Parts: sequence; structure tokens; C-alpha cells
Amino acid sequence: MTPQNQASDIPATQHAFVFTGPGAFVLDRAKPVPIPGPRQLLLRIGSVSLCFSDTKLLHSFGDHPRKAEVVGGVPLSVLDEISSYVPNDRPTVAGHEVSARVAAVGAAVTAFAVGDRVLVQPDYRSLPTPRSNAAFGYNFEGGLQEFVLVDERTQIDPATGRRYLIPVSETPSWSAISLVEPWACVERSYAATSRMTLEPHGRLLVVVDAGHEPVGVAELLAASAPREILVQAPSPISSHVLTAQDSAGLVLSSVDSLAELEPASIDDIIYFGVSAQRIEALSKLLRRDGILNTVCGGRRIGQPVTIDVGRIHYDGIRLVGTSSSSAADGYAMIPQDVELSPGDTLAILGAAGPMGFMHTIRAILSDAPDVRVEAIDIDDDRLGRLEATAGPIARRRGVDVRFVNSRRTSPGRSFSYVALMVPSPVLLAAAVDMATEGARVNAFAGFAAGTRADVDLDAVLERRVFLFGTSGLEDSDMQTVLGRLERGELDPNASVDAVCGMAGVAEALAAVEARASGGKIVVYPELHDLALTRLADLADRLPDVAAALENGGWCRRAEDALLHSMAGPGQD
Repeated sequence: MTPQNQASDIPATQHAFVFTGPGAFVLDRAKPVPIPGPRQLLLRIGSVSLCFSDTKLLHSFGDHPRKAEVVGGVPLSVLDEISSYVPNDRPTVAGHEVSARVAAVGAAVTAFAVGDRVLVQPDYRSLPTPRSNAAFGYNFEGGLQEFVLVDERTQIDPATGRRYLIPVSETPSWSAISLVEPWACVERSYAATSRMTLEPHGRLLVVVDAGHEPVGVAELLAASAPREILVQAPSPISSHVLTAQDSAGLVLSSVDSLAELEPASIDDIIYFGVSAQRIEALSKLLRRDGILNTVCGGRRIGQPVTIDVGRIHYDGIRLVGTSSSSAADGYAMIPQDVELSPGDTLAILGAAGPMGFMHTIRAILSDAPDVRVEAIDIDDDRLGRLEATAGPIARRRGVDVRFVNSRRTSPGRSFSYVALMVPSPVLLAAAVDMATEGARVNAFAGFAAGTRADVDLDAVLERRVFLFGTSGLEDSDMQTVLGRLERGELDPNASVDAVCGMAGVAEALAAVEARASGGKIVVYPELHDLALTRLADLADRLPDVAAALENGGWCRRAEDALLHSMAGPGQD
């Protein structure tokens, strides 16, 4: 490698926090710094903000959908060249909320140059895995180390030409850049759209219980035709199904038993019936982004339905339906978007945690007029911090916000929007209970795959409550938040509660998992010995850094003071 292709101060070894197996990790103080190949880049990590998803990866490890092997999007020979590609049970370095600078490039790299300051877009949607997609900080090593190797051939989406390493100016702090990712995940949860018709050219399963009629199927088929229809019914119903549908090229077949069908093999399921057990079994057949439409025909299910809420979050499945007799009414309950609307009453459950903090600020900054917000939590200290930050913004914008400790004060009811930050099945049930007619329930909380929750589906269908979740983000979400940051419209640092170096990562991850932090924790990998330090404790531990805070909050000046005071030899 020629001198102009690398920075002059790259060491031979580095500190790295390595996940070695389920629940197991090690702080490696002498991990070799990789040398880029011809098409590869070496990134020097500026900062990493920790995410609850990091703790889920720690515990599920090789079973995590994003830790699996890549099955497309790039030749396998390319993956063989990337030492930081570590799928399945290979040790990995977590950390996907990352800011960095290009420290070295291979001779054949054309899209990036040494010195480029970048924001990492970690969600590699162009690199599918069997159940999800690849991601930086999962099956590709992430930012909880001083340097990380990436390959140019995995950093550009071939379909769009968009880069997963997004250029950033020199103005924002490292922390603000790394916090763009979680703020963008919040943005995605309001920008998401759901399919409102049958999947074109997909697989449709129609299940009809005795005493029900398959009303409304023809209407749906007329709007969007699948390639295959499977039917399970007590008597032949092909004439109902194919009415108003050109049957040329359409495969129609009957199914004697649901056990004949592979899990995750169906795009759309229309179920005419009210059996909770059938609904539970049918939900397992849904593919990613699949829809289960339960048509009750004037009857009630009569008991909670147990669903894998993790699939709502990670796989984007949707459980819709109607208390009427027409399948078309089930799809009609899906909203065109899930953005805040004028006059919405928004309840945020877990509002004073790191992600709830962001949802609260975003709601206050929303362009939708007359939005009212109830920020609900159980921790007075965290609620106080949230109110101290969000309250003045709300007053300036004339937004009605209440900060409620639900252990002392019962939250309101009849919310048109409920955002859930805590992955608790009990709180998911409470969110449905709080939702009014036509409400949207955003299960933003990172429910692990396989998490079972008892849902009052009768309430969901009778009140036409749309229950949805999102995972990850799109490049457009990153650009939206980054633009607000660069224009000075949004300060992601408002959500910072604590900072640390490599010595504090274990304690920081434990605090994230226990939800003991009142905001985001930012890690500076180049600071080897900095323990976990809350901003509230800086005055005692690092008074010079505390003096640089802005109204007690993290900022570029405080970050510069921290890095200058603690940087060791060879570190920026």
C-alpha cells in the first residue's frame, strides 16, 4: 500500500470488544488492525452509540437473523476475501450506530478516499440472508473497535447506486453523526408503508371454516392477482374465488391440512373464521411482509390470540381483518401511511428511555398541527430529564405534552396513536387497550424473534386498530435526519445520557439491557480507559469536560474536550 493510500498513524493492533458466543464477550486489547485488500477500506471509528439491538445480538448470537450467511447480492468469492465477514457462530464485533473516517484504501478503490468522513448506513438490504439481510455490526464486524475493514463491493447498492457509507461534513460532532442511525430508525417507523392489496403474483391461502362464506375475495382478486391460490374449505368454493378473475395462468389447488404447507411460504392468508388456534397456526405460514386477514363474519374470537410479535417487528407481517363478512374490509383497514396526522393524540410507552426520548422530540417537532403527546414512563429521574429537554421545545412550538409516571397516575385512554418502546407483551396488550377507533399501534420496541404475546384481536378488528412494527431503516431516512442535523434543525446529541471508552463497554451494555440509562450511551473506541460516565457525573470525574457542556447537554465542544484530555499516543 502506498503512503498516499493510508493515514500515517495506523497502529498494528487495537482495542476491540468482541462477542464470542451467546452471552459471551471479551475485550481484546491486541486485535490486529487489518490491512485492506485492493477493493477494501479501513475505517477509523469516531464514535458508536449503543442500541438495545446490540444486547439482542449478544444473546441470540448465531441465531440472530442478521448474523446468518449472505445468500445473494455479491459473489461468494468476494465474501471470502473479507476478513470482517463473520456469519453464523464466528466471533463478531457489534456496534452499528457509527461515525468514522476512511483511514486507508486499497489500490483499486474508486468511490472513497482517505480522509472521507462518513456515516455508516448499517442495513445492507442488497445483501439478503435467509430470514433478513446483512448488517454492519452483525454478520459484518461493527464499530466497537478502533478500526474496521469494509469492502467497496458491499458498500454500494447495485440497484440504486446509493452508498452505505454516507459522506458527512466536518461540522457535526462524532456523536451526533453516530446518533443519526437511531434517529433514522425512528423516522422509518413513521415513514413505513404497508401493502394494501394482495401480493401481485404471490401465493394466496384462503381458509374457510364451516358456517362462513368467502365473501369479498373476488373483489380483492380483481384489484391484484396472485399467481397461486390455495384453498382449505369444507366444500368446493372455486366459483367464489375465481369470480371476476381471469383464471388463465392461475394455479388453483385445495389443501387438506395446513401441515402440508411450509412455514413462511404464503404471502397472503384470508381466514374466514374465529378460531384463535387457527389464527396462531396460520400466522406461522406468513412470509416476510405477509398479511393475515381474519374475517369474523359478525362473530367474536372470544379469547386472546398468541402471536409472535417479533415477526411483526423483524419480518413486517401484518395481522388485519374485520368483524364484518367481507375480506375486502380487512385490507381496507390498512392505512396509506403511519405518519402523525393533524389532531392525533399520541401515547408513548417508555417515553423516557433512549428511543422514547427520540419519539417524543420527533412528535413535538412534527409538522402535523394540534398533536397532543402523553409521554409515559415509570422512572421519575428519567421523566424529569425528558421534561427538562422536551418541555421547552414543546412550549416554544405550542405543543401540548404531558409527562406521566404510570405508577402514580393512570395514563389516558382513547389514543389515536400509541408508540411502544418497551418489548413487553403485557405492555403490547395495554397499547391495544389504549387505542381508539382507527388507531395505529407502533410496536417499535425491539421484540426478539419468537417473543409470544397475547393480543386481543377482537379489539383490534372491532376498533380497526392497525398494529405494525418496523426494523432497520432506508437510506432516505438517514438522509432526512442527516439533512436536519447539517441544517441545524435537529441536535441528536440531545439524547445522550453517558459516554465511555472501551473499558466501559461491558457496563454500558448491561445498562442498556437493564434499561437503566436515561438516554443514549456513546462509546469512543480510541479512549481505551474511560469508564462509563453519565453526563450528570462529569463535574466530579472530568470537570474540564463538564465545563464544555451546553446547558448540561452533550455537544461538539464537550466531545473535543473529552478527546483532547484523554487521547493517548497515536490517537486523534
